[in-house]
Amino acid sequence: MTAIAGPDGKLRCPWGAGVDPLYREYHDHEWGRPVHGTNALYERLCLEAFQSGLSWITILRKRDAFRSAFADFDPEKVASFDDADVGRLMADASIVRNRAKIVAAVGNARVVLDLDGTDLDTLLWSFAPEPRAKRLDDVSDVPAVTPESTAMAKELKRRGLRFFGPTTAYALMQATGMVDDHLSGCLVKPLNTDSSSRYGPR
Repeated sequence: MTAIAGPDGKLRCPWGAGVDPLYREYHDHEWGRPVHGTNALYERLCLEAFQSGLSWITILRKRDAFRSAFADFDPEKVASFDDADVGRLMADASIVRNRAKIVAAVGNARVVLDLDGTDLDTLLWSFAPEPRAKRLDDVSDVPAVTPESTAMAKELKRRGLRFFGPTTAYALMQATGMVDDHLSGCLVKPLNTDSSSRYGPR
């Protein structure tokens, strides 16, 4: 399926062209745009893990509640969460109440703070592939897993992160602009793909 017209008649990737304005807003202004910074990337890492087995719109609708529940995804604060905090989160109906994912988010915060000579931003972006020469035309051409996402997941697992396999890694890469998987007919304009604008300061 190629880019399709949404309710406003503009062409978008099929998943972002529906009637839900929250989804369209996310598609048009966030998805595929480069994200940098430890807190911002820790948030995306957590949300992608919570999304596993659910639809992304479910997570988008709960994102503000997640931010409130997880101290705005400040890994230093989340790393200090204890059993009482896990109990509090399990009782919070405004988020996804999955004990294994909640415990993983807390444990992952501790890993993020102890990356042994690097930081989350540098580590994650080190797996970003070179930009494609041109955008893909059809959603069937978009991969679910790539060698880079497999390598990212393997490295993060080695460092102790949980709930983060190759498919989740690729979804993170798509969401944070490490790859541009907007389709060729989509209204979202490609970014300048030179290394300084895409990858940020190194």
